[in-house]
Amino acid sequence: MKKILFYLLGIVALSASLSGCSGINRLIKGGDPEAIYAKGVELYDVGKWSKAITLLQNVENYYSGTSKADTLSFYIARAHFKNRSYDTASELFDTYRRTFGRSPFIEDAEGMYAMCFYYLSPSPQRDQTVTGQAIVAISEFMSRYPDSEKYGQFEQMRNELTGRLHDKEFLNAYTYYKIGKHKSAIVALKNALRKYPETPHREELMYLIVGSGYELAHNSVQRKQTDRYLSMLDSYYTFIAEFPESTHRKEVDRMAKEAKDYLAKNQKNDTQDGN
Repeated sequence: MKKILFYLLGIVALSASLSGCSGINRLIKGGDPEAIYAKGVELYDVGKWSKAITLLQNVENYYSGTSKADTLSFYIARAHFKNRSYDTASELFDTYRRTFGRSPFIEDAEGMYAMCFYYLSPSPQRDQTVTGQAIVAISEFMSRYPDSEKYGQFEQMRNELTGRLHDKEFLNAYTYYKIGKHKSAIVALKNALRKYPETPHREELMYLIVGSGYELAHNSVQRKQTDRYLSMLDSYYTFIAEFPESTHRKEVDRMAKEAKDYLAKNQKNDTQDGN
């Protein structure tokens, strides 16, 4: 009985959908731009974004250059935004803000333009080009509309995206460490610190520099070990000066002791050889 009920409900829903599409098609074929526009706005107001887009786009050229042009273009772009078609919406909002710079919708348009990139920004594991675009767009909005009621919201989004860039830089550097490419890891870890000195990963990055330096020296041929242990100790002293209470303190102290023991032993051997 339940299967039959679900089947019947599905037929009703499908019929309603087809009926709606059929009504839109008839309206478009009727060729009355005012009627099409009115119905498009009606559907827009009740959140039927795809149907509203179909109707409003159909009369966009008809109203080009008229007093309704900016409203129509804004509705179409916002409907795409609400429909989560962020790529298309960003292009439409970009065109809109360049075309209708004095529109009463301009602040909303520029805000949603920036938000499109925010929603398109991927996780830190993926390429962060779009994240950079989002930060630029959000920063531009905040600069142009410092009194916007959405200023705080945009500031939070920018901070979140900046954190995503920090995470990406950390993950890139950590990958070298994880696969044992310690020389490359040291370069990448130091570059991450130079690029984002305020990163929340600062302690971890500096710890990994010490760890990479230790592993590099420990696994080097003898003629390179002295210089590499000395370099590792420089990183160690920098780390404990900034993070004396670090949870990594015991581990880096152990690595530093081994480095000092090696250097002391090596110096003693050099002295004996000299005698």
